[in-house]
Amino acid sequence: MSEPLNPSADSSANPSVPAPGEAAAGTSSAVAGTGSVSPAGATSPAHSPSSPAAGIPDDLRAASFERQRRLRQEPRFPGGPAVDPAGSHHERRIRSFQPRRSRVTPGQEDALLRLWPKWGLDIDGQRVLDLPELFDGLPVVLEIGFGMGEATAQMAAADPGTGILAVDVHTPGQGNLLGLADRNGLSNVRVANGDAIILLREMLKPDSLDGLRVYFPDPWPKKRHHKRRLIQPEFLDLAAQRLKPGAVIHCATDWEPYAEQMLEVLSAHPLFENTQVDGGYAPRPAFRPLTRFEGQGLDKGHVVHDLLFARH
Repeated sequence: MSEPLNPSADSSANPSVPAPGEAAAGTSSAVAGTGSVSPAGATSPAHSPSSPAAGIPDDLRAASFERQRRLRQEPRFPGGPAVDPAGSHHERRIRSFQPRRSRVTPGQEDALLRLWPKWGLDIDGQRVLDLPELFDGLPVVLEIGFGMGEATAQMAAADPGTGILAVDVHTPGQGNLLGLADRNGLSNVRVANGDAIILLREMLKPDSLDGLRVYFPDPWPKKRHHKRRLIQPEFLDLAAQRLKPGAVIHCATDWEPYAEQMLEVLSAHPLFENTQVDGGYAPRPAFRPLTRFEGQGLDKGHVVHDLLFARH
């Protein structure tokens, strides 16, 4: 079975659960003052005499840990996207996304510093957005998970009469999309940082969206991780409340089992109807660009499925 494209590392999007086998942020496998367990089960000192930490006073070590903790919480770009915008305001539910740590280029950093105050917003869950004011009266489509933003910018340029509220947690992608919007004169794009579920639940009014796009969300292929998949009945319940009647939810994935699940849960939901008369997958609409990630997958034999369901 081929690997999923997953350029957005989902989306979308929705500060999150550590990956399997990865320690949670702010934790260490060896806590100061305690021992560690070897594979054989024997206990060894936390720091050997040759360890770089050997001989460091406990107060200096604690101060170093505290400084590292503050750096993890402080924004990398003052005035730009926050590290964890919702903070402790909302419960730590199971997340469908996992932020990636990767290098921000000078161009992306410049875009974040210059354009975030103008076109960016943090999903803090503390206010309700006025979409007509935010987009100068344009109809608004929510896109969850946009990767590096190339497809989003192409869709915005092709349809300047529609506003795109693009949500992701990938900082380089946020900077890249802002830069693309600036260079191409796209005033119909806004970039949101944080959990799309909190955005939908706390910050959008009922019947406020003219469409919803979820392209190549993380498929979470292992069975024990299926609960993390975004397209679930509970998510569709929430999305249905925010979509206007007639608005379309458009999903795309190259992971066959996830496509089957999407089709199953969307078909079973009473507030959504398949736009395909045969009840199956849809051909790729002309407005959804073929991304380079998707092209690479197609070259490897991946099959991409689009699903378009209209809100009753």
